[in-house]
Amino acid sequence: MTVIERRIYQVGEVNAYLRSLLEADPLLNDLWVRGEISNYKRHSSGHLYFTLKDERGRLRCVMFRSRGRGLSFLPSDGMRVLARGYVSIYERDGLCQFYVEELTPDGQGALYQAFCQLKERLQQEGLFAPEHKKDIPLLPRRVGVITSPTGAAWRDLITVIRRRFPEMPVVLAPSAVQGEDAPGEICSALQALNKREDIDVVIVGRGGGSLEELWAFNTVEVARAIFCSRIPVVSAVGHETDHTISDLVADLRAPTPSAAAEMVVPLRKELERKVCQCQERMTRCIHQKLQGAQDDICSYSVKNLGALLYRNAFIHKQEVGHYNSRLLQRAQLTGEDASMKVKAQAGKLEALSPLRVLERGYSICIDAVSGELIQDSGMVSKGDQVSVILRKGSLDCEVKGTKEETAWSSSKI
Repeated sequence: MTVIERRIYQVGEVNAYLRSLLEADPLLNDLWVRGEISNYKRHSSGHLYFTLKDERGRLRCVMFRSRGRGLSFLPSDGMRVLARGYVSIYERDGLCQFYVEELTPDGQGALYQAFCQLKERLQQEGLFAPEHKKDIPLLPRRVGVITSPTGAAWRDLITVIRRRFPEMPVVLAPSAVQGEDAPGEICSALQALNKREDIDVVIVGRGGGSLEELWAFNTVEVARAIFCSRIPVVSAVGHETDHTISDLVADLRAPTPSAAAEMVVPLRKELERKVCQCQERMTRCIHQKLQGAQDDICSYSVKNLGALLYRNAFIHKQEVGHYNSRLLQRAQLTGEDASMKVKAQAGKLEALSPLRVLERGYSICIDAVSGELIQDSGMVSKGDQVSVILRKGSLDCEVKGTKEETAWSSSKI
């Protein structure tokens, strides 16, 4: 009986054998491939990873940094290219890859061309202008989200929001995010959220995908709906390397849905910390003001207080002296005016005084008993006693007779 020895190979040996077969094949060792770029990513190491596709299949590709450094253009999803390289196996993962050594444009895919045309048109219309961008509120009352309720983007969004601010209200407006119905549903969801008065910001987006899968966010109807939104809109479509028309029109672009949640919703603990810091600063300022006022009061010693009182007393003394001088001056003027008035009245009285009449040679006759002034001869009778007052002295007389008229009073003038 013949014993056949079986050789058991290691996985690495199999992969190494396959690699040697592929690299030994003259066709696969140096060939050109035409296709459309999809899932393009530039690694932090500088290597380029993407997929070449056409209507019949897909081919995983890698272009090392040393080769990619010499590219005269920037590869992107949807771009049609010609790639030269070789096919081999990445032994560690057992992946068959096309190692690209040369890459040149070969025209652009229909979708990418449509993207560029719409981008140029909307830019000329001013939909991307910075002056139309609305500010994102620091602390929104409620956040609106437009995405698929079954997608990973919704789960990522709500997880980040609940972690940052557990009490933040979130309103989901469900919508398809790819396919023919997606643009209309996105627009309807955005219009519905704009009718509410309690939503301060809207996040619209989805997870990553190919240019075809993200195409709903490159349509003109979605772009205009975002531009006309009363509420600020944050676009969070795809991964960091994905760019859409929605990103350009929106008030803020987030590289991923999770990043959008972090941009829109603040950390509650951070807000509380800032509030506490403000309270502490305000308390310190108040204490400093009070302490400063107290120090100012204490700095006025008894000596300073006496000097202050002396200065105040001196100032008041000057004011009192000034008012006293004005009062004396006013009193003097008032006295002089009154004296002049008295003199004027005295002059008038003196002119009418009987003494002045007597000085001119006249006399006054009065009844010796009653003292009544005798103005008419009929007031006395023969034998009555009268007194005649002269300029100097007086005469005691007895009436010998009376006459009704005197010679001078009856004369004709």
